[in-house]
Amino acid sequence: MKIGLTYDLRDDYLAAGLSAEETAEFDKADTIEGIERALTDLGHQTERIGNVRALVKQLCAGASWDLVFNIAEGVAGFGRESQVPALLEAYEIPYTFSDPLVLAVALHKGLAKQIVRANGIPTPDFAVVEHVFDVPAVDLPFPLFVKPVAEGTGKGISAASRVTTRRQLLRSCRRLLESHRQPVLVETYLPGVEHTVGVMGTGREARVLGVMEVQLDTTAEVGAYSYLNKENYEECVSYQPARGATADAAADIALAAWRCLGCRDAGRVDVRADALGGPSFIEVNPLAGLNPVHSDLPILCRLHGISYLELIKEIVDRASIRAFGGAAVRRPQPIRERRSNALAV
Repeated sequence: MKIGLTYDLRDDYLAAGLSAEETAEFDKADTIEGIERALTDLGHQTERIGNVRALVKQLCAGASWDLVFNIAEGVAGFGRESQVPALLEAYEIPYTFSDPLVLAVALHKGLAKQIVRANGIPTPDFAVVEHVFDVPAVDLPFPLFVKPVAEGTGKGISAASRVTTRRQLLRSCRRLLESHRQPVLVETYLPGVEHTVGVMGTGREARVLGVMEVQLDTTAEVGAYSYLNKENYEECVSYQPARGATADAAADIALAAWRCLGCRDAGRVDVRADALGGPSFIEVNPLAGLNPVHSDLPILCRLHGISYLELIKEIVDRASIRAFGGAAVRRPQPIRERRSNALAV
């Protein structure tokens, strides 16, 4: 197939003046190179598109692809991860991973938790703080954990995210509201083991790839899988394949959450245990990082005997089955003549 690649390159945004933390979710060049190499090894022709603005230009020029491998995160707003998929749907171009609705809901952790809880899946009690005036109304027992409601890669999470007093809660919420310009999720702090669960597939055919335990080393920032710990994971974090009853329970919760939220193709679900060892849903990442070496999902796959090439192949196959009714074993015929030239403005 002719596969386009959509992404946000971290170096571009650093050059534009954004900080290291502001660009934490964006991809490094070796991520794009790794995906492109895997797709080429699988026999596909690739074309680098870039971010949403580059996609708009190419669509307006009449460009099209059999499939787009989309890992674009977007820059601002709750719908930023939905921008590229929405454009591709408008032009009837198939793409990998979840649709615009799912990506927007999953990014807003408060909305995702509401849906998960409504489906009977355990998740910590929570409140969403939109203004400092909302803090006095938070009626949850301490300790609590605070973080931006719509960020990833540990952005906004630090040792100060765990709060034990009303004063600390107010201070942390004020800091995050000012620094990230979005609501703050406040939830019951879970002191137990943290697992991340890899999931492959869509709907009832989705399956768990494996469960990985995230262990903070003695050099790590205390109490959270924070931005600093993720950025310095080689010194601060250990990853172990997890098996047994606790891991099985985490896998069940992750798969149930993945299905009820409507996630597609592949991604990760984070699960954490309470003081008694009971696991709860924390958040879902339907657009998980795919750096061949450093990202959690490829690390999890390696720990469970799944190569990076196999991971990329499965993702493309799942998207191809959805779009064309079969795995990506040959170049499919276009669904129908693209109307992009007629629609371009």
